[in-house]
Amino acid sequence: MNTAQRSIQQYIHAKDGNRPHLLAQAFTPAAILDMVVRTGSIAFPAHVEGRTAIGDVLVSRFGQTFENVYTFCLAAPPPANTEAFECKWLVAMSDKSSGEARVGCGLYDWQFDPASRLAEQLTITIEHMKTLPATDLPMIMAWVSKLDYPWCRPEAIIDNAPDLGEMKEVVRYLANTQQ
Repeated sequence: MNTAQRSIQQYIHAKDGNRPHLLAQAFTPAAILDMVVRTGSIAFPAHVEGRTAIGDVLVSRFGQTFENVYTFCLAAPPPANTEAFECKWLVAMSDKSSGEARVGCGLYDWQFDPASRLAEQLTITIEHMKTLPATDLPMIMAWVSKLDYPWCRPEAIIDNAPDLGEMKEVVRYLANTQQ
């Protein structure tokens, strides 16, 4: 049986692990993705229609550029039969070509099909996306690899975040949005 929680987890496993086939367990075939990007450090199309196109943008092309991807939902998982779910998120990853670390945060707003519990619409807001030098990557990966995945309490992320100047806005955003 599919649930909203399973759909979200399959999306995260698809994106983080570069496994587009898992999106069939996350999105309806005609799903819609809207992106609200409030930073100039990463680019995505504003509107994407269809599971295949979503997979191309969020998994295949994303996976060509980034690796060591960890995405966290900063909330308790949604009830099985929910039709809508909103949560903050954090992502940490590395750029394949430069080795630089990337740490970002924002908001997921999910809408689920009541029959299948697959996502029929997802709006991703990217508030911050910070680029850190490759020398900071081991510290970033050590931090995120110890967190509960993919559901994590905001306090656990904030309390253990590396003390790096580039990450202050990310930590401040997460601290101001705890539920």
